[in-house]
Amino acid sequence: MAWTAVGGEILFVETSLSRGKGERLTLTGNLGDVMKESAMLALEYIKSHASILNLNEEIFEGWNIHIHVPEGAIPKDGPSAGITMATSLASALTQRKVKANLAMTGEITLRGKVLPVGGIKEKILAAKRAGIKEIIMSSENKKNIDEIQDIYLKGLTFHYVSDIKEVFAIALTSEKVADAIDLSVKKPSKE
Repeated sequence: MAWTAVGGEILFVETSLSRGKGERLTLTGNLGDVMKESAMLALEYIKSHASILNLNEEIFEGWNIHIHVPEGAIPKDGPSAGITMATSLASALTQRKVKANLAMTGEITLRGKVLPVGGIKEKILAAKRAGIKEIIMSSENKKNIDEIQDIYLKGLTFHYVSDIKEVFAIALTSEKVADAIDLSVKKPSKE
Protein backbone atom coordinates (compact mmCIF):
# COMPACT_ATOMS: atom_id res chain seq x y z
CA MET A 1 0.00 0.00 0.00
CA ALA A 2 1.28 3.45 -0.83
CA TRP A 3 0.43 7.03 -0.01
CA THR A 4 0.18 9.59 -2.81
CA ALA A 5 -0.78 13.26 -2.95
CA VAL A 6 -4.26 12.23 -4.13
CA GLY A 7 -4.80 9.49 -1.53
CA GLY A 8 -3.85 5.87 -1.01
CA GLU A 9 -2.82 3.45 -3.75
CA ILE A 10 -2.31 -0.26 -4.04
CA LEU A 11 1.02 -1.19 -5.61
CA PHE A 12 1.84 -4.63 -6.91
CA VAL A 13 5.36 -5.97 -6.52
CA GLU A 14 6.55 -8.72 -8.85
CA THR A 15 9.76 -10.70 -8.53
CA SER A 16 11.17 -13.01 -11.17
CA LEU A 17 14.26 -15.18 -11.28
CA SER A 18 16.43 -16.00 -14.26
CA ARG A 19 19.53 -18.13 -14.50
CA GLY A 20 22.75 -16.17 -14.41
CA LYS A 21 26.30 -16.09 -13.14
CA GLY A 22 26.93 -14.06 -10.04
CA GLU A 23 24.14 -12.17 -8.41
CA ARG A 24 22.38 -9.37 -10.24
CA LEU A 25 19.46 -7.39 -8.86
CA THR A 26 17.40 -5.43 -11.39
CA LEU A 27 14.77 -2.94 -10.23
CA THR A 28 12.19 -1.49 -12.62
CA GLY A 29 8.97 0.50 -12.41
CA ASN A 30 10.13 4.12 -12.06
CA LEU A 31 11.35 3.63 -8.49
CA GLY A 32 12.91 6.41 -6.45
CA ASP A 33 16.14 6.03 -4.49
CA VAL A 34 14.48 5.19 -1.16
CA MET A 35 12.36 2.46 -2.76
CA LYS A 36 15.44 1.02 -4.48
CA GLU A 37 17.22 0.99 -1.12
CA SER A 38 14.25 -0.87 0.40
CA ALA A 39 14.58 -3.57 -2.27
CA MET A 40 18.32 -3.91 -1.62
CA LEU A 41 17.71 -4.07 2.15
CA ALA A 42 15.07 -6.75 1.67
CA LEU A 43 17.41 -8.86 -0.45
CA GLU A 44 20.31 -8.41 1.99
CA TYR A 45 18.09 -9.50 4.86
CA ILE A 46 16.99 -12.64 3.01
CA LYS A 47 20.57 -13.47 2.00
CA SER A 48 21.87 -13.12 5.55
CA HIS A 49 18.91 -15.06 6.98
CA ALA A 50 18.47 -17.66 4.23
CA SER A 51 18.07 -20.41 6.80
CA ILE A 52 14.73 -19.05 8.10
CA LEU A 53 13.28 -19.74 4.63
CA ASN A 54 15.20 -23.02 4.27
CA LEU A 55 17.19 -21.57 1.38
CA ASN A 56 20.59 -22.85 0.33
CA GLU A 57 22.86 -19.77 0.39
CA GLU A 58 24.35 -20.83 -2.94
CA ILE A 59 21.00 -20.12 -4.64
CA PHE A 60 21.95 -16.44 -4.92
CA GLU A 61 25.01 -17.24 -7.06
CA GLY A 62 23.07 -18.95 -9.85
CA TRP A 63 20.04 -16.70 -10.22
CA ASN A 64 19.48 -13.10 -11.23
CA ILE A 65 16.64 -11.35 -9.42
CA HIS A 66 14.31 -8.82 -11.04
CA ILE A 67 11.86 -6.79 -8.95
CA HIS A 68 9.24 -4.84 -10.87
CA VAL A 69 6.53 -2.50 -9.61
CA PRO A 70 4.07 -2.14 -12.54
CA GLU A 71 2.76 1.17 -13.89
CA GLY A 72 6.25 2.44 -14.61
CA ALA A 73 4.95 5.80 -15.82
CA ILE A 74 4.03 6.68 -12.23
CA PRO A 75 7.01 7.61 -10.03
CA LYS A 76 7.14 5.62 -6.79
CA ASP A 77 9.28 6.26 -3.74
CA GLY A 78 9.42 5.85 0.01
CA PRO A 79 10.22 3.04 2.45
CA SER A 80 6.65 1.69 2.84
CA ALA A 81 7.10 -1.19 0.41
CA GLY A 82 10.05 -2.71 2.29
CA ILE A 83 8.16 -5.64 3.79
CA THR A 84 6.23 -6.13 0.55
CA MET A 85 9.45 -6.41 -1.44
CA ALA A 86 10.90 -8.81 1.14
CA THR A 87 7.77 -10.97 0.89
CA SER A 88 7.87 -10.92 -2.91
CA LEU A 89 11.53 -11.98 -2.84
CA ALA A 90 10.81 -14.71 -0.28
CA SER A 91 7.95 -15.99 -2.44
CA ALA A 92 10.13 -16.13 -5.56
CA LEU A 93 13.05 -17.79 -3.79
CA THR A 94 10.91 -20.40 -2.01
CA GLN A 95 8.41 -20.73 -4.91
CA ARG A 96 5.61 -20.39 -2.32
CA LYS A 97 2.42 -18.45 -3.03
CA VAL A 98 1.50 -15.29 -1.18
CA LYS A 99 -1.93 -15.30 0.50
CA ALA A 100 -4.66 -13.75 -1.67
CA ASN A 101 -6.45 -10.50 -0.75
CA LEU A 102 -3.54 -9.44 1.47
CA ALA A 103 -1.83 -6.06 1.54
CA MET A 104 1.01 -4.77 3.68
CA THR A 105 2.94 -1.64 4.47
CA GLY A 106 6.08 -1.17 6.50
CA GLU A 107 9.74 -0.29 6.32
CA ILE A 108 12.31 -3.05 6.86
CA THR A 109 15.70 -2.74 8.53
CA LEU A 110 18.78 -4.86 7.83
CA ARG A 111 17.97 -6.85 10.97
CA GLY A 112 14.40 -7.53 9.86
CA LYS A 113 12.65 -5.07 12.16
CA VAL A 114 9.38 -3.73 10.72
CA LEU A 115 9.19 0.04 11.20
CA PRO A 116 6.03 2.19 11.12
CA VAL A 117 5.11 4.27 8.08
CA GLY A 118 2.75 7.17 7.37
CA GLY A 119 -0.44 7.66 5.37
CA ILE A 120 -2.22 4.77 7.11
CA LYS A 121 -5.79 6.08 6.75
CA GLU A 122 -5.37 6.71 3.01
CA LYS A 123 -3.77 3.29 2.55
CA ILE A 124 -6.63 1.57 4.40
CA LEU A 125 -9.22 3.24 2.17
CA ALA A 126 -7.28 2.17 -0.95
CA ALA A 127 -7.10 -1.40 0.37
CA LYS A 128 -10.87 -1.50 0.95
CA ARG A 129 -11.51 -0.19 -2.59
CA ALA A 130 -9.27 -2.95 -3.95
CA GLY A 131 -11.11 -5.73 -2.09
CA ILE A 132 -8.28 -6.44 0.35
CA LYS A 133 -9.33 -8.51 3.39
CA GLU A 134 -6.13 -8.64 5.48
CA ILE A 135 -3.47 -6.03 6.16
CA ILE A 136 -0.04 -6.44 7.70
CA MET A 137 1.68 -3.44 9.28
CA SER A 138 4.07 -2.47 12.04
CA SER A 139 2.73 -2.89 15.57
CA GLU A 140 3.76 0.74 16.04
CA ASN A 141 1.08 1.75 13.50
CA LYS A 142 -1.73 0.27 15.64
CA LYS A 143 -2.31 3.71 17.18
CA ASN A 144 -3.13 5.01 13.68
CA ILE A 145 -5.76 2.30 13.19
CA ASP A 146 -7.27 3.08 16.61
CA GLU A 147 -7.92 6.66 15.36
CA ILE A 148 -9.92 5.51 12.30
CA GLN A 149 -13.70 5.16 12.54
CA ASP A 150 -14.93 1.55 12.67
CA ILE A 151 -17.02 1.97 9.51
CA TYR A 152 -13.80 2.24 7.47
CA LEU A 153 -12.28 -0.83 9.12
CA LYS A 154 -15.26 -3.16 8.69
CA GLY A 155 -14.33 -6.37 6.85
CA LEU A 156 -10.59 -5.92 7.41
CA THR A 157 -8.34 -8.08 9.58
CA PHE A 158 -5.15 -6.44 10.83
CA HIS A 159 -1.91 -8.23 11.64
CA TYR A 160 0.50 -6.11 13.69
CA VAL A 161 4.10 -7.26 13.45
CA SER A 162 7.51 -6.18 14.64
CA ASP A 163 9.74 -8.54 12.63
CA ILE A 164 9.79 -9.68 8.99
CA LYS A 165 9.70 -13.33 10.11
CA GLU A 166 6.16 -12.65 11.37
CA VAL A 167 5.27 -11.20 7.95
CA PHE A 168 6.53 -14.32 6.17
CA ALA A 169 4.56 -16.57 8.56
CA ILE A 170 1.34 -14.70 7.77
CA ALA A 171 1.85 -13.98 4.06
CA LEU A 172 3.52 -17.08 2.61
CA THR A 173 1.34 -20.13 2.09
CA SER A 174 2.67 -23.69 1.94
CA GLU A 175 1.30 -23.99 -1.61
CA LYS A 176 3.80 -23.79 -4.48
CA VAL A 177 3.34 -21.29 -7.31
CA ALA A 178 2.16 -22.55 -10.70
CA ASP A 179 5.03 -23.84 -12.84
CA ALA A 180 7.40 -23.73 -9.86
CA ILE A 181 11.09 -23.57 -10.74
CA ASP A 182 13.48 -26.12 -9.25
CA LEU A 183 15.89 -23.87 -7.37
CA SER A 184 17.80 -26.67 -5.67
CA VAL A 185 21.55 -26.19 -5.87
CA LYS A 186 23.17 -29.05 -7.69
CA LYS A 187 26.69 -29.97 -6.67
CA PRO A 188 29.04 -30.74 -9.57
CA SER A 189 29.70 -34.46 -9.78
CA LYS A 190 33.19 -35.61 -8.85
CA GLU A 191 34.64 -37.80 -11.56
